[in-house]
Amino acid sequence: MASQNPYTIAVIGCGTMGVAVLSGVLSAISKLQNVGTAASSSPIPARLPEKVIACVNRHESVARTHAAFAPHQVTVTNGKNVEAVQAADMVVLACKPYMATAILGEQGMSGALEGKVVVSILAGTTILRLKELCPASARVVRAMPNTASKIGEGMTVISVEDPIPKEEMELIQWMFSQIGKALVLPEKNMDVCTAMCGSGPAFYALILEAMADGGVMMGLTRADAQLMAAQTMQGTAKMVLNGQHPAIVREQVSTPGGCTIAGLLRLEDGNVRSTIARTIQEATNVAGGLGKK
Repeated sequence: MASQNPYTIAVIGCGTMGVAVLSGVLSAISKLQNVGTAASSSPIPARLPEKVIACVNRHESVARTHAAFAPHQVTVTNGKNVEAVQAADMVVLACKPYMATAILGEQGMSGALEGKVVVSILAGTTILRLKELCPASARVVRAMPNTASKIGEGMTVISVEDPIPKEEMELIQWMFSQIGKALVLPEKNMDVCTAMCGSGPAFYALILEAMADGGVMMGLTRADAQLMAAQTMQGTAKMVLNGQHPAIVREQVSTPGGCTIAGLLRLEDGNVRSTIARTIQEATNVAGGLGKK
């Protein structure tokens, strides 16, 4: 560890997703400080971050990033990646994937990363590739959060290859659980997780928009149709998350000779089920090449 106290996290390339992750973590820590650990719905790691350093690529981003974290205390730097990593216990790599080689190849970076845990949220960048860019003593973790993390409703998949100390793994899982739900899976599943979780919001948005279009066609205002479609999608998702199988939810509203089964048959006529499944297949295949671009 770089230091015994305070435990420090440095986020390199702190853009939209980096801000989302850190904001969730800082808000959770603030809540724990105000109301205590008893109010937490998830296990609390043995050691929580006490200092955060956010590194941005452009000078004009400093003020904007400071404002994004208000009222939390965060050190925002520009052009000081190596210094931030030297001061950190954990490094979150949140830059654009194509920038990783240049950032991790900066003079002094290899030495600064010695013995550190490196958490990458770079789409398409494998653990093997990250290991090639980091010193052998660095412990590499790959995570894939999605855009809903910005509102605390994200889905993050975490992958590790080499053994990670229990305390560090607990902290990483806790961090991502503050912005939604987190799941640990083998890295071989990461491309399909990218398609499901990373691209998924766009697919759901298209379906939601299509439902709203149908409502407008049948006389609803756009605002009312969009609200109905969004709330219905959210409610259905919560039913599934609470343990109901999607098929059961579907059957519960499919009364004989009713409007639901009529609409479902129209969806089947359009091969919607197959089209959506193939969409995930195609996005998975493309996701595998993201880190090579």
